[in-house]
Amino acid sequence: MKRYRVVLERDESGAWVANVPSIPGCHSYGRSLVEARRRVREALALWVNGAESAELADDVRLPSEAIAAVRRSRGARKKLTRARDVAGSATADAARQLVEAGLGVRDAAYLLDLSHQRVQQLLRSL
Repeated sequence: MKRYRVVLERDESGAWVANVPSIPGCHSYGRSLVEARRRVREALALWVNGAESAELADDVRLPSEAIAAVRRSRGARKKLTRARDVAGSATADAARQLVEAGLGVRDAAYLLDLSHQRVQQLLRSL
């Protein structure tokens, strides 16, 4: 699969201009990033075969502070997803251990601060 870098910049009207530097003359625009990306793929299809399946690597031109904020946001969401996965596994394991220790589902739910229905779901997923 072929890969193309797409430079996306805002013009003075606020529209997004998308251009593929490796293909001179291949460019398009859109009112949103999504629209500009879709249209530049259509433009790329006029220049190369297989544009529908080509990978487009975005190079969005924004102020450095905005790019840093996006990176921080993505990093924080990635950490949150990992933490959520760890918490889910720990909770399921705790529910299993409590029930194996002879506690009822409702008592396990009380100790875990969950509903008894959620504890039942966790036990079924093990």
